[in-house]
Amino acid sequence: MWGQNKKPKQTAHIDSLIGQNTEIHGDVYFSGGLHIDGTVKGSVVAENGDDSVLTLSERGTIEGEVKVPNVVVNGSVIGDVHATGHVELAAQARVHGNVYYSLIEMAMGAEVNGKLMHKAENDTSEASAEEENTEEA
Repeated sequence: MWGQNKKPKQTAHIDSLIGQNTEIHGDVYFSGGLHIDGTVKGSVVAENGDDSVLTLSERGTIEGEVKVPNVVVNGSVIGDVHATGHVELAAQARVHGNVYYSLIEMAMGAEVNGKLMHKAENDTSEASAEEENTEEA
């Protein structure tokens, strides 16, 4: 009844995996499900559609911007996180940057060293959020 349609359609389906002993230098573009156990030094961007899911494990690290509709973070992100759908910050999550979200879930122990910025679900423009940041700086 209340909020029944707010929960995203997340599945355990993984299309791509970046293993624990893997380090990627450069941007990663994907669609579907991406699970990261290793390190990405570059942006992680989902293409085509609103059903893509990024899962960052407690062993995973991203040093760059994240632009994914649905994201589950349990590792470390050094950069901003932009999610048009659902953001889940698990207990081991460490985000050093701003989190732009439509719907957020945060477990006890998760850490955000930056701002939590709510965006309307149908708002696709990031210009308004960027304008706010330049005014405060």
